[in-house]
Amino acid sequence: MQTPQHKIAIVTGGGSGIGLAITEKFIQSGIHTIIVGRDQQKLENAKEKLGNRCECIAFDLNDLKAIPQLVKQIVDMHGKIDILVNNAGINLKKEFTEVTDEEFQNILLTNVTAAFVLSREIVKYMIEKESGSIINISSMASQYGIPKVIAYTASKSAIEGMTRAMAVELSPKGIRVNCLAPGFIATDMSAKALNNDPERKGKVLSRTPMGKLGEPAAVADAVLFLASAASNYITGVVLPVDGGNSIGF
Repeated sequence: MQTPQHKIAIVTGGGSGIGLAITEKFIQSGIHTIIVGRDQQKLENAKEKLGNRCECIAFDLNDLKAIPQLVKQIVDMHGKIDILVNNAGINLKKEFTEVTDEEFQNILLTNVTAAFVLSREIVKYMIEKESGSIINISSMASQYGIPKVIAYTASKSAIEGMTRAMAVELSPKGIRVNCLAPGFIATDMSAKALNNDPERKGKVLSRTPMGKLGEPAAVADAVLFLASAASNYITGVVLPVDGGNSIGF
């Protein structure tokens, strides 16, 4: 079990991209961080890079019935969970009329329902301690319309609404809930999308006042702020980290 001064964080999808950058920032700040994801190899690579303060659990969050046991296992081992970052998410780029019922439901299952169930189970323990910080990760897709990502957009709009509802209900119990909406961040996933579509990349950069893609570390800095006492009077916000993209023209 960790000593009491150690904060314990869970970052879903913490093995790569933005999740890995968040995990790295937490660990640099002395937070013991448990990364949860499906890809065992990615998780182990992250742990190797980040050291003993990083712990990895290979787990499919779509297995909703197993989530309560997962949370109990973490609390039994560490005594508490101080911070949850709901970062895991999947995308689907497809014409509106071609998206199947199953595809739409699958995106909602991973991006919304799994985040809800994990939050609900962790909150049961946070309430006992009367403290906690939950950060949900949204996207520019919920700020304005982007073609060919209907299911992803629906899921991220749901996350932002859920953030506000959670904040209103949980903040009186000492649990702050906030949301971060990254813009176009330089990750493997975005590189694949933008480098194969020069027209889209040009459009992204031309409407981003800062004129460049963001670094994963910029998102991680903002998440650390929302997770820490530095933001102790902030709850229910959706903070864009996007170089001005959401207000650009």
